[in-house]
Amino acid sequence: MKIADIYKSKSLTTSFEVFPPNEKVGLEEVYNCLDVLSLEKPDYISVTYGAGGNTKGRTVEIANRIKSQNGVESVAHLTCIGAKKEEIDRVLEDLERNNIENILALRGDYPVDRELEPGDFNYAKDLINYIHEKKGDKFSIGAAYYVEGHRETNDLLDLFHLKEKVDAGVDFLISQIFLDNEFFYSFRDKLEKLQINVPLVAGIMPVTNAKQIKRIIELSKCSVPHKLDKLLEKYGDNLESMKKAGIMYASEQIIELLAYGIKGIHIYTMNKPEIAKEIMKNIEFAR
Repeated sequence: MKIADIYKSKSLTTSFEVFPPNEKVGLEEVYNCLDVLSLEKPDYISVTYGAGGNTKGRTVEIANRIKSQNGVESVAHLTCIGAKKEEIDRVLEDLERNNIENILALRGDYPVDRELEPGDFNYAKDLINYIHEKKGDKFSIGAAYYVEGHRETNDLLDLFHLKEKVDAGVDFLISQIFLDNEFFYSFRDKLEKLQINVPLVAGIMPVTNAKQIKRIIELSKCSVPHKLDKLLEKYGDNLESMKKAGIMYASEQIIELLAYGIKGIHIYTMNKPEIAKEIMKNIEFAR
């Protein structure tokens, strides 16, 4: 089922993101994660597209497994930075063969440890246009947005680029990490003025590891509200306490978003299904 149709038929959706196996997480562990997450009956699960070429081949395989064995709709991430059209063509054909109908189209990050070979795409909008050019309406396409603006640009230019992506044919938008809901509400107001009316999904990352989140904050440049800063200060050195505090913070963040009429919640699970499960339990009354 296409994600566009899910958003048309439901007033609220919940979904998860997982990543393919890497040097720390094996394939079997990823599959176990999916088995647990699927019991929560999400509307879909997305699979990231590995940087550097080392996990790209697993994205389609895992997306297929989500749909065929777990019985949950799947979304395959697809990044285009440094990619040639021939590579994108192969992925699109692979997605079609595996009956995967949904793509999250992303530019992707520049690698920090090597030079990037020139590709055929500069921005996510180029990828979105190309998918429609090659495949028409075969896929339902989503894109990313940044509640506090992309770190490489300014707010006005970032909104302009987002409008370009939507105009290129995007069915839904999923946010990158944000930790302060006030920024989300302000951002949503701006989009309404720009008449961007596609479903706006809030991407929530539970803060359960102080060192990990500090690195993510450094990369994303997102703001840390005073309340969360105090939690990190108080519990950051205690892994178990930080985990519990982070689950509660994410749960409260979601409950407030639901009260403000958000249409979709997307939880970045970091392949830790027990955390997602606890959050889903905490927010059950508010859904």
